Amino acid sequence: MSNNTDANDLPLSGITVIDCGQVVAGPTIAMILGDFGAEVIKVENPAGGDQGRYFGRSKNGVPLTWKQLSRNKKTITLSLSKPAGQELFCRLIEKTQADILVESFRAATFERWNLGYERLRELSPGLTMIRVSGFGQTGPYKDRPGFGTLAEAMSGYAHVTGQPDGPPTLPSFALADTTAALYATIGALLCLYRRDAKKSGRGQSIDVSLLESLYTMLSGHAVAYDQLGLPGKRTGSRTSGSAPRNTYRTKDDRWIAIAGSTQALTERLFKEMGRPELITDSRFRTNRDRLANVEALDEIVGAWVLERTQSECIEQLIRAEVAVAPVADFKDLAEDPHLIARKALATIEDPELGTLRMPDVLPRLSETPGRIRYAGLPMGVHNKEIYQERLGLTEAEMEKLKANGVI
Repeated sequence: MSNNTDANDLPLSGITVIDCGQVVAGPTIAMILGDFGAEVIKVENPAGGDQGRYFGRSKNGVPLTWKQLSRNKKTITLSLSKPAGQELFCRLIEKTQADILVESFRAATFERWNLGYERLRELSPGLTMIRVSGFGQTGPYKDRPGFGTLAEAMSGYAHVTGQPDGPPTLPSFALADTTAALYATIGALLCLYRRDAKKSGRGQSIDVSLLESLYTMLSGHAVAYDQLGLPGKRTGSRTSGSAPRNTYRTKDDRWIAIAGSTQALTERLFKEMGRPELITDSRFRTNRDRLANVEALDEIVGAWVLERTQSECIEQLIRAEVAVAPVADFKDLAEDPHLIARKALATIEDPELGTLRMPDVLPRLSETPGRIRYAGLPMGVHNKEIYQERLGLTEAEMEKLKANGVI
């Protein structure tokens, strides 16, 4: 699968995506579209490139997260803040008849550069423009700088995450960005469907905010506040939906997670623990009873788990058809036989790092699965292909644009 450069048999072959996204959200949208065959042209400011290149860990100066975020993309450099860069960008949109443009700047930035949607759609009538920002293109917060951290704080996520006696807790990964990217990708596919299958012939503008995307994902909290006046609270690894549901420390100082999501699962757990009397105990008879007495329940389950190693717990509870899983780290995941069998990690040959592995393409399509053709590449390696071979610039024009900081 890896390093196969032919994308013609993929679902989005023939679709051209111009990726002006930054950091995580925008680049993730373009990555997903590229995984399924779209030609993605990644546009980066020649003065430093996408700041996502400097996020996360690196090896020998090579950014590792970027290898995944920028896979399957052709990378060019172009300064959109310069008039000459704006004109060249318009030529790119028109010449390629771009289908999708991804941008994740602060609201109205593209308008300030005279690159508003109406102008660009005149150049490519079928163009859909995805606009990802912290707070959206309208509203009193639209001019604020928007990053995932702010959305994770403001969406309610941090408020309900963490231990009850601890501080609000932010995620250690780009949760808001990735959530917004998934919504935006769905929007892009809907626009392509309306344009092509419904034959409207026209693209649309998509306004996606990190804040609203994550707020919408916090299932049930908004409705619970609306109907019951409950503002939400931190419950650690517990949930208000079912009990038992928690992480439990094992005898060998590792952890497992148990989910008593149904009555049958919980009854099987009680029997396997050698405590069948808990099934008829008035404190634990129903899910509502267990939620009302969750402290006592977790004390009983936790004590049972603590007498066994992680592997003993997993083996015993799986045999009893109880919903259980180890709390895995990334070493565990890299060696997990199920993920290996399902080829969840793709092996890529990369000119900078040699062999590397990264999560493979999702979702899995039965007949036209996406593929990783190559990992993220250094800045501007496709300048010659795009500017000279596609747009017809001469070598002298290229040198002048480069000297003026345009490319």
